[in-house]
Amino acid sequence: MSEVSSEIKKLTFMNVDEVLDFAVKSEESANRFYSEWAKKLSGKPIQQIFEELAAEELKHKEFLLGVKQGKTLTPSKQEITDLKISDYIVDVKTSLDMDYQEALVIAMHREKLAFRLYSNLSDMSTEENMKATFRMLAQEEAKHKLRLEMIYDDDILKEN
Repeated sequence: MSEVSSEIKKLTFMNVDEVLDFAVKSEESANRFYSEWAKKLSGKPIQQIFEELAAEELKHKEFLLGVKQGKTLTPSKQEITDLKISDYIVDVKTSLDMDYQEALVIAMHREKLAFRLYSNLSDMSTEENMKATFRMLAQEEAKHKLRLEMIYDDDILKEN
């Protein structure tokens, strides 16, 4: 079992609202991460990508708040390709002097973890609408990861 899976299984939720609150906080954290690092990496090619990801994480938060109000989210039937590039790249630590490649690696790993979080929450859910909601959010994070892996492939791997 992955480290993320075992950590999620340790979480205890009393009701659906607690699960959704946890997910909202996760999206807020992702938004803060990308927003803060976009500012710190000002002028670097990754800045715009991080700004876009920050905005998308806010959209995910809004999705979740909508679900709390009774909205149901439906996952796409389209399969998201996984290039698995991040599976073969060693994680790096954030630092003010990180370069473009390191920033991409950190972002890929974050999106991979977010995907696992929502996949595991979907698996743990007993209500079908919650399963669907978390599957849809997992797909969104998979899209982010794919986008970052494609950028990494184009800008880093093809250059070497």
